[in-house]
Amino acid sequence: MLEKILKILNVITQVILLITAFVSLITAYVVFAPDELPKPFRLVYDYDTSLSTPAVSGAEVSEPVAEEAVATEAHEIIPGEGIMLNMSTKIINLVDPTGRKYIRVTIVAEFAPDNPEYESLPEEEKEAYLLEFEEKLNSRLPIMDDTVITLLSTKTYEDLYTAEGKEKLRAEIMQILSEKLVDLHIISIYFTEFVVQ
Repeated sequence: MLEKILKILNVITQVILLITAFVSLITAYVVFAPDELPKPFRLVYDYDTSLSTPAVSGAEVSEPVAEEAVATEAHEIIPGEGIMLNMSTKIINLVDPTGRKYIRVTIVAEFAPDNPEYESLPEEEKEAYLLEFEEKLNSRLPIMDDTVITLLSTKTYEDLYTAEGKEKLRAEIMQILSEKLVDLHIISIYFTEFVVQ
């Protein structure tokens, strides 16, 4: 009798292990296999432009139209494909009783072109558009500089010296600039120099 119970428990354990291994393999395939391969469902990355950290959500995309819509939306906000504006290096005193703490930071802001056909324009028109868009960005540079300087002057050393502090600052800069520059779409903010002392 005891032997039969042990055999049944052994079979149940093996079935559970097989199911667990199968689920693990399917999960690994969905997460790590290239998107060109067929999958039961796909992970869709939803980038929130007000924050720098992407939120990942699982979603089923069953129709080609939905896939194209997701790809188009993601393409508009992919970091590295926009127009960069170097906001130069800033040295700003931080909130500190001794007045000796400061930050030296160089910020590059990336903007999405306001013309969706920008990439498909002929070379000459593309260059002309780029010059015009850069002039527009440069005309807003005083607003951006003032916003960043004002924000940084409210920070303490403890707010900024950690990686989490830098990410929070990046998100705050993006949010405030998006509120002030309503006709421009900010893709990302980059720190090319960041020294807090």
